[in-house]
Amino acid sequence: MAKDIEVGGEFQAKDYHDPPPAPLVDPEELTKWSFYRAVIAEFIATLLFLYITVLTVIGYKSQVDTAKGGEDCGGVGILGIAWAFGGMIFILVYCTAGISGGHINPAVTFGLFLARKVSLVRAIFYMAAQCLGAICGCGLVKALQKSYYNQYGGGANSLADGYSTGTGLAAEIIGTFVLVYTVFSATDPKRNARDSHVPVLAPLPIGFAVFMVHLATIPITGTGINPARSFGAAVIYNQDKPWDDQWIFWVGPFIGAAIAAIYHQYILRAAAAKALGSFRSSSAI
Repeated sequence: MAKDIEVGGEFQAKDYHDPPPAPLVDPEELTKWSFYRAVIAEFIATLLFLYITVLTVIGYKSQVDTAKGGEDCGGVGILGIAWAFGGMIFILVYCTAGISGGHINPAVTFGLFLARKVSLVRAIFYMAAQCLGAICGCGLVKALQKSYYNQYGGGANSLADGYSTGTGLAAEIIGTFVLVYTVFSATDPKRNARDSHVPVLAPLPIGFAVFMVHLATIPITGTGINPARSFGAAVIYNQDKPWDDQWIFWVGPFIGAAIAAIYHQYILRAAAAKALGSFRSSSAI
């Protein structure tokens, strides 16, 4: 319900509504077609995301392979790879936001679950669909370009030489924090009430966040910030190095997402203070 706020000595109705917290477990979701439609949307979106981005990575590596006639400065470069990842997130979030929320990332789903934006049942199904979609997306790339896929690393994430495990983990934590914090900010109902154009443009800052994080962390980890992306590439490429470093691309993003959820919900939105105030008010009655 809308609450009254005091403005210039007068009380006015609050111009936004906080949606009620999602139940931890909601068995009724399993009986609705809209739920399965959303899961399918997450699967297809993640499949397309991995297909386009992994193809971009492999194409760039083949274009700079001097042994195959490539040039050192050829191809799209790191900037182009970052644009591919950020641009695809922008497109896919725009296309699926009205159906599934446009998560396309287990870390985003985890952060929204901690903030009580989605139920546990939905979070589990989303993460499974995202991981399966990522595997299928990478599998499609390998099926179409098997020789290039194996020769140029399959787009798999791993810690680059010269960087410590701690550095790689920190890069994933901070990078995912930037992404998930942007997701919370872009979809905040309070912002939507103030700026009516934001719901339409919400995918844009999310895509830009992915773009900027890739520019910063491609040299360190190849940029995960999405456990499904790292897992799908590791499954299809199936080499020791990506599997040895795989834990970094799960632990880091989940920690970053948790910090972002806590920061936005309990510091910026002051959910804990509001809950305490409500408790005190009810106790005084």
